[in-house]
Amino acid sequence: MKKNITRGLVALLMAAPCLYTQLTMAQENPENNLRMPTLEDLIPGGDSYRYTESLYGLQWWGDLCVKPETDSLFTVSPKNGKEELLCTRETVNKRLEAEGLGRLTNLEYVRTPWAEETRMMFTLHGKYIVYDWKEDKVVSVRAMKEGAANADYHTGSGHVAYTIGNNLYVDDRQVTDEPRGIVCGQTVHRNEFGITKGTFWNPEGNLLAFYRMDESMVTEYPLVDITARIGEVNPVRYPMAGMTSHKVTVGIYSPDKGSTVFLDAGDPTDRYFTNISWSPDGQSVFLIELNRDQNHAKLCQYDAQTGKLLGVLLEEKHEKYVEPQQPILFLPWDDTQFIYQSQRDGWNHLYLMELDKPGQVRQLTSGPWLVQSILGFNTKKKEVIIAATKESPLQSNLYKVRIKDGKLTPTDNGQGVHNALLSASGTYVIDNWSSPDVPRSIAIVATADGKETVHLLTAEDPFKGLVMPTVETGTLKAADGKTDLYWRMLKPRDFDPTKKYPVIVYVYGGPHAQMLSANYMYAARGWDLYMADKGFIMFTLDNRGSSNRGLEFENCTFRHLGIEEGKDQVKGIEYLKSLPYVDANRIGVHGWSFGGHMTTALMLRYPDIFKVGVAGGPVIDWKYYEVMYGERYMDTPQQNPDGYRQCDLKQYAKNLKGRLLIIHDDHDDTCVPQHTLSFMKACVDARTYPDLFIYPGHKHNVLGRDRVHLHEKITRYFEDNL
Repeated sequence: MKKNITRGLVALLMAAPCLYTQLTMAQENPENNLRMPTLEDLIPGGDSYRYTESLYGLQWWGDLCVKPETDSLFTVSPKNGKEELLCTRETVNKRLEAEGLGRLTNLEYVRTPWAEETRMMFTLHGKYIVYDWKEDKVVSVRAMKEGAANADYHTGSGHVAYTIGNNLYVDDRQVTDEPRGIVCGQTVHRNEFGITKGTFWNPEGNLLAFYRMDESMVTEYPLVDITARIGEVNPVRYPMAGMTSHKVTVGIYSPDKGSTVFLDAGDPTDRYFTNISWSPDGQSVFLIELNRDQNHAKLCQYDAQTGKLLGVLLEEKHEKYVEPQQPILFLPWDDTQFIYQSQRDGWNHLYLMELDKPGQVRQLTSGPWLVQSILGFNTKKKEVIIAATKESPLQSNLYKVRIKDGKLTPTDNGQGVHNALLSASGTYVIDNWSSPDVPRSIAIVATADGKETVHLLTAEDPFKGLVMPTVETGTLKAADGKTDLYWRMLKPRDFDPTKKYPVIVYVYGGPHAQMLSANYMYAARGWDLYMADKGFIMFTLDNRGSSNRGLEFENCTFRHLGIEEGKDQVKGIEYLKSLPYVDANRIGVHGWSFGGHMTTALMLRYPDIFKVGVAGGPVIDWKYYEVMYGERYMDTPQQNPDGYRQCDLKQYAKNLKGRLLIIHDDHDDTCVPQHTLSFMKACVDARTYPDLFIYPGHKHNVLGRDRVHLHEKITRYFEDNL
């Protein structure tokens, strides 16, 4: 049978562990000219890779939807779907060529950020170009110097910030001149705490906040480039848990004055600065400061002209950890009020604060679900539009929240996983969503009632013509005996319940990730589909410690990563063994990164359960992992020696009974190769015999054409040994 996950399905799933949904992904009979999928069909980088049809570059121009195509740019009325041509690529290129600026190859990547102006923006040959399609003229050209990276263009002022090497530039001026070991204008704290960039323009674009990271005191970790005639060392600064970390400060640069003021935050040693934002008047900078223990956060306000601390607006403490992820967001109709996001009640929710009332908060959203993102505001109705998991931990749905009283109203169809863009007024969204049996649907939806006003796309099944497995989902109890966990199972299309099948468990298991969600095919990966059609049952369980289930669900693993997670995975195995068609003697496991840790740990801690494992980029010993992530979940090795010892997989090397393949990338600067190499040494000492494969030139994952090779390697290992 086919079922969408809709409002209320989660209650059905939670009713009893034996209940499940089943989804048959191919409707034709295998005899009807269907063929078996290949890795080239299913893995990104494959020559015939099947991807879901989409509309690229959809965006808003005020309250008009803009639909770019390769050769033309259209607007779509959200009221009636009427399309109007704005311009053609031929017209734009004539103007660009006349001014010696080159040619655009397509219009899918242009932006229309000026709601009141007939202008588009794009980059071409290292230049930001603004073109007015009504006047057919180039309005401005902002060039960057050769080698520019991390570009940050301000659409109001026309200034652009970027980096070359380790220094910051604005327009044609070099802002910093730092020696090797000090980095400006780039991400810091190893991209933790929601940090994705290193520069932050104020609303007017006349002041720029930027990170300066001094990592000269951090030990250099040697990575080796083997493409040189004699291998060359490519060192990276890698602060391991419990060791010396970098120091970060925040500067404020004025392009008009050509000068920089640094925030007077005191000694930056063992402190993290994150979630940088600006006041609406551009005169105050806000950030969240976190101590190295990550259990005490402060929301601070600084004067942008002097760098002086104006005050601490809120403090949060937690016995395990506080993890700020989002900057504050001011209400567009009130410069004194802002929204602050916090897990203080155990779930990420919205809180309203006022500048002149430090420490006081009013909770806007509440309940055993979490806010995933803020799309924006409807200023006229004084509402904030959000995406949240209220319907189910597997879903992401859209809601409007009335600021006055926190009234929450759904504003989508209640199904699946939604990604949306809000129009300038907050009246409409471009809603791009999928559900277990809907590959992709894109429509314009009114936020007033959640009804579709214009339908833009219904994607075809990308796997049409291929033999596809069936997908089942359900719940079972965690090892604590009370928490419900979601699982997904893929069975071969020609599944015969009288036969015995080998099982491969695909696992991640760590924070900030969820393997099972209610988008197309319940988020089954291409390799999962491939292996199911090869005769394996593919099983995935989101254990405690993973994402979208609240703080208690996640932090029960605190100070002993991999232990509780492994217990939950074994509960999944117990369920599998209860099924008459599962061969309990042929159970394998595979995962990457945290999933590589889990794979290795399961093979070693439960050697009589798992026969074969393939671990990619695994964490073996948490004291080799980086400071910010590692210490949040484990504390330091000095504070938690027993936990680090318990979670060090090298000590279990002697337990290896089955076949274990470790795969690692030689340029992995996230989980450094020392993990795998030290484990190999432990196995040599213990006289156990894992297998090893290295991907030269790749970092923490294998991308591009080599990704097909990776999955063929993994496939062969399971075929040969399971």
